[in-house]
Amino acid sequence: MLDVRRLRVLQYLATHGTVAAAAQALYLTAPAISQQLAALEREVGMPVVEKQGRTLRLTPVGELLVSHAEIVLSDLAAAESALEAIRGGGHGMVRVAAFASAARNLVAPIWQRILDPAPEADISLELELVEQEPDAALESLRRRDVDVAVVHGYTVLPRDFPPGCEGTKLLEEPVLLALHPDRATHLGIGPGDTVDLARLSDSPWLTPGPGTSCYEMIQRACGAAGFVPAVRSRSSDFSVLAALVAAGAGAALLPRMTLPDRTSGPISLHPLLQPVTRTVYAVSRTGTSRRPDIRRLGELLQEAAGAEIERESPAGSGARADFEARSPVRPML
Repeated sequence: MLDVRRLRVLQYLATHGTVAAAAQALYLTAPAISQQLAALEREVGMPVVEKQGRTLRLTPVGELLVSHAEIVLSDLAAAESALEAIRGGGHGMVRVAAFASAARNLVAPIWQRILDPAPEADISLELELVEQEPDAALESLRRRDVDVAVVHGYTVLPRDFPPGCEGTKLLEEPVLLALHPDRATHLGIGPGDTVDLARLSDSPWLTPGPGTSCYEMIQRACGAAGFVPAVRSRSSDFSVLAALVAAGAGAALLPRMTLPDRTSGPISLHPLLQPVTRTVYAVSRTGTSRRPDIRRLGELLQEAAGAEIERESPAGSGARADFEARSPVRPML
């Protein structure tokens, strides 16, 4: 019978890439990792790893075992979560990775709830937060550096989850065209008008940096409208992009939740003729979502997402009301 502990070692090697990194993640020595792998090969009767230069790589047999190990370890995690649920939990530490606007609008608002839990709460939480873009956050989750990753995907750039992970949708939000009001007037675009991006084919564009999913989203949205955007300025901070729009530097595509509370000038916001939607997910490793502390965090994230949707609805009184006054756009639910 295969030893689950040795399967875990093999899975960590596949995830972390080297014996040294796997040893560090498992709090073992490198020789101990090598001994576990040798023992696993004796159990299997075939090599599971082979040397490639100065590193090890999985053999086809090793890759097969890792694919089954993901299922076995997920089932064990589910069993451990169920046991914790029966015990009633009590206190938990959850490590979270989230992209910037989700960290600001979803994670930050629940911190007070965590620091001052309701009397009827059956578990108290501690959070550790690291800001990471979705690809990096999912890699951290896969490597077990975090417990929950808050990530996003676009209709033009869907998000895939790594094997052994499962996601829960928190909210959907529209991507809006942001223009200086004078530019909108020059183009004959009225407040709140739906805009065909093709009308902005000769405009300078303001985008996040290459390599980010938001940059790729803009490339694809403009490409669908028949042109390649002429990028004049790049910033990973959407509040900088909004300030540049307000200064008349160019056009930008901004997911609703990235809008800052205030800018140094006016911005005209418009839905797109070919709508682009950003969906936000909370992702955890399969089997861990029933862990009392992770389950509680998921509930709080859902509540924060609901409050964000309400805040951005016409009936809400959000801090970004100045944007609403210039361009009343409903969230896409």
